[in-house]
Amino acid sequence: MKIHLPLILLLNALGLTLFFSWYLPENHGFWFNLDSGIFHFFNGGLIKSHAFAVLLAVTNNRVFDGISLLAMGALFLWFWWRETPKGRRRLVIMGIVLLLSAVIINQLGHLIPVSHRSPTLYFSDIYRVSELLHFPTKDASNDSFPGDHGLMLLMFTGFVLRYFGPKAFIIALLIFLVFASPRIMIGAHWFTDVYVGSLSIALVGLPWVLLTPLSDGLINLFDRYLPGKNKTSH
Repeated sequence: MKIHLPLILLLNALGLTLFFSWYLPENHGFWFNLDSGIFHFFNGGLIKSHAFAVLLAVTNNRVFDGISLLAMGALFLWFWWRETPKGRRRLVIMGIVLLLSAVIINQLGHLIPVSHRSPTLYFSDIYRVSELLHFPTKDASNDSFPGDHGLMLLMFTGFVLRYFGPKAFIIALLIFLVFASPRIMIGAHWFTDVYVGSLSIALVGLPWVLLTPLSDGLINLFDRYLPGKNKTSH
């Protein structure tokens, strides 16, 4: 695969523009008003509907994180069943490359000199699901930027687009929206933790993996040297 440098630079520019539109203005400019409005909209709903509070408690429990992994795995499995033995091996290796890329890009993202508390810790006189229901759930974070969970889902979405095509990408995008939203709705993350922090990091880092020979090269490398049957001839 050749290097798509113009597209890479365009996506990088979009990511940097998005980040600095939030980072540079005093108090994050219009982004803070958007963050605050979204948080208070959902936070106010906690006392209006017990069922809504229960829903947020359940969808932010660690068990629900496992369901997000199952959803991503199910999409992979759909393509795995339709592959040859050699193709199945390469799909497993692609998953390894995805995880490796996600860990590295996430660690690089945390080098950004930004640290802030989640809205449930920033605002006073608000409601917390864990206090309303006394149910184990994630409704706060001392360092919520960028959203690690959202970044992982975005990385998955990018790999799906690159290797499985636009139809699968739509499904992956729905998985991202479904599983990234509860953290925002409960107040464990600001809206911008995901849609500025996670997204800008993905736009800067992911193109250098997927729009260059890097991801294919790593898959070929692991395919050659990892033990097991059904290796692709090189």
